[in-house]
Parts: sequence; C-alpha cells; structure tokens
Amino acid sequence: MKILVCISKAPDTTTKVSFINNDTQFNPDKVTWIINPYDEWYALVRALELKESLGGSVTIISVGGADADPILRKAFAIGADDGVRIDMEPTDAFQVATQIAEYAKDKGFDLILCGKETIDYNGSQIGAMVAGLMDLPYVSLATKLTMEGTEVNLEREIEGGKEICSVQTPAVISCQKGMAEARIPNMKGIMAARTKPLQTLPAFAGDALTQIVRYELPAEKKGCHLVDPANVDELVRLLHEEAKVI
Repeated sequence: MKILVCISKAPDTTTKVSFINNDTQFNPDKVTWIINPYDEWYALVRALELKESLGGSVTIISVGGADADPILRKAFAIGADDGVRIDMEPTDAFQVATQIAEYAKDKGFDLILCGKETIDYNGSQIGAMVAGLMDLPYVSLATKLTMEGTEVNLEREIEGGKEICSVQTPAVISCQKGMAEARIPNMKGIMAARTKPLQTLPAFAGDALTQIVRYELPAEKKGCHLVDPANVDELVRLLHEEAKVI
C-alpha cells in the first residue's frame, strides 16, 4: 500500500493577519507556520493507521518554499516515511494541484489523501483538481475509510444523513473530522524525523488560472447592544433598521 498525503502549511491560528503590496499579498513576517490541521489530524494520521494495519509506506508532498521544511519534519515525526517538496510559491489552487498530479502520475500510489480544506483559504479544491488531472475517482469530505483489497469503502456526511460508497484504487480522498484521532509526536519519532529523506524538486510547468486582486479584512465586530426585555418596540426597530434581519 503506497499512500501519498498532501501537506499544506498554514498560519497558526494566533497569527495576526495583515497584507502587503497594496493588499495583494499575505504578510508572512513573524508568522508561525503549522501543518494545516485537516491534513495532519485526519489525512496523515489515517494514512499511518492504514500503513500500520496493511503495510506499505506513507509519502508526504507539499508545494512551497523552504519555510515549509519544518512542518514536513513534524509530519515525519508523526510517522511519515519520506517526503517531497515542490520548490515554488504557488498563487492558486490549480498550480498546487498541477504540481502534485505531475509528481504522482507515475509513482504508483494506491491512495492520495488530503484534508478537506486549508484553514487559511478554505477553498476545498485541491483533492478534486488532483483527481481530475490524474483521471482518478474522487470522494470528498470522507469521515471513515476502510480497505478491502483494492476497494476503498468510505462514509461521508450529507444533509440529513450519511452516504456510504466505495471506489477502486488508485483514488483521491479528502478527509474531515471523524477520519482519525490526532497524534502527538513522541521522542523517538522526533529523533527519527531528522534523518528521513526530504526531496526538493523544481516546479513542473503549470500556470495559475486565477489572480489575487485584493485582500480585505472583515469589518470589526461592533459591541453588544443590550435592550430592556420590556422594550419590545425598540428591539423590533433595531432588528429592522440596524441588523436588517426583519
């Protein structure tokens, strides 16, 4: 069983977000980068569980600059066997998907796993694009994954219930809460991470399909407006004139 796990770096949730170059670029100054939690907690950990029960290997891949290397080493500490970083600074999801698909197309991976989305852009695009570029079956937002030979059995949440489906390997799956439980690296894993192979490759050809025009922070939240419970008329007026919900 050969599994490829897509890893993205994301700003720590305590990061103060700001923009530069006339609000066209995210400001990376003093940012602490972490593994995108959906990639780490669900895609990577489930891949490791499958390796432990079925045998095989887990390779991680990321598209980005050298500042992604520390988070890839953390993925090694959790249990990944080896990794690849495509050395480029992508500007949209299609560029990322193109790099992953080009690398993976002739490597014989049985599964390609990714988190359901990144916590910075929330695009939820990479998995579907990789599957499309590689002409592979794709299941999104999976909460459970089991294997029976070359068949991948999956469960995903849908409105009003759950959907159970199966696909044949090779396949691309995006993972969300329920897929696995987060793991904390132990000392043995941390020490081993230093020597695991991390290959840096030049970018493959592939243009971006979108362009960032401008970033904008959401408006600051206003303070809470308290209304006397007996003053129903004032409450109705505020809901109508200020909140504009009625």
